[in-house]
Amino acid sequence: MTRTVYVNGDYLPETEARVSIFDRGFLMADGVYEVTSVLGAKLIDFDGHAVRLARSLSELDMKQPMSKEELLEVHRELVKRNEIDEGLVYLQITRGSDGDRDFVFPDPETTEPTVVMFTQSKPGLADSPAARKGAKVISIEDIRWGRRDIKTVQLLYPSMGKMMAKKAGCDDAWMVEDGFVTEGTSNNAYIVKGNKIITRALSNDILHGITRAAVLRLAREAQMQVEERNFTIEEAKEADEAFTTSASAFVMPVVEIDGVALGDGTPGKVAKRMREIYIEEMRKAAV
Repeated sequence: MTRTVYVNGDYLPETEARVSIFDRGFLMADGVYEVTSVLGAKLIDFDGHAVRLARSLSELDMKQPMSKEELLEVHRELVKRNEIDEGLVYLQITRGSDGDRDFVFPDPETTEPTVVMFTQSKPGLADSPAARKGAKVISIEDIRWGRRDIKTVQLLYPSMGKMMAKKAGCDDAWMVEDGFVTEGTSNNAYIVKGNKIITRALSNDILHGITRAAVLRLAREAQMQVEERNFTIEEAKEADEAFTTSASAFVMPVVEIDGVALGDGTPGKVAKRMREIYIEEMRKAAV
C-alpha cells in the first residue's frame, strides 16, 4: 500500500513527494522534527509535542509555518488516510531554501520553511514483545553538539550509537559525558534504586522528552519517589532496574548494561508498572 504523505500543503502519494536538493535540511541538517505516537487511531500527547516543536523552532530562529490547530488537522488527516491504528506520525520542518547553498541563513521574510509529514504503521506498539523482554544497552562516549535540548535532525551520532549496540549484540546505547549518563540514542534514561526513580535533570545536555515529562508526572501521582540528578554508568550497573522513555517505545525496561544484568535480568516491577500506567493514561487523553 502506497502511503499518503504531506509536503508543503499537499497530500501526495509517497512516490510523488519531492523536496529541493538545496533544502537546508538536506545540506546543513538545518531542521527540527517531532514524532507523535498513535494508539487506537488517536494521537498521544500531541499538545506536548506541539509545544516542544515551537520551542525548537524558536531556539533556531526558524519561522513557525503552521498553527497548532493546523498541525493537528494534518496529523489526524494522515492517520485517517493511511488507516493507522497503532503507529507514528513523523513531522519535519526545515528552514527551506532560497535556491542555493550558503552558510548564512536565508531571509525568513522571503523563504518559506519546508514541512514534511508521514505515518508509520506499528501494529503491536502498545503490547510490545521487546518491552516484555527488556533491552540490553552498551555505554558509549557522548560526542554530540552542546544543544541536545533542541530536537534537530542531526542524528548521525545517535545512529552510529545504535549500530555500535547492534554490533555488540545489544539493543541500544547510553551516552556518557564526564562520567555521567546523559541519555540513550533516542530516549531518556532512568535507573531505579530502592524504589526511587533517578533520571538526569533537564538542561541543554539532554532532550526535554515529552514522554519523560508525562512519566515523571504519573510516577509522582502514583506516590513514587523521583530524583532528578546525574548518575554514573557504574551506578547504573548496580541499580535494581532501569528503563528508557520515548514517544515511539513509551517505557522500555532495560535488563542489561555493558554485559551486567540488572536484578534477575528481566524487566523490573517499577518499569513494568510505569509502562502500564503511561499507556492507560495516554489512551484516555489521546486526541
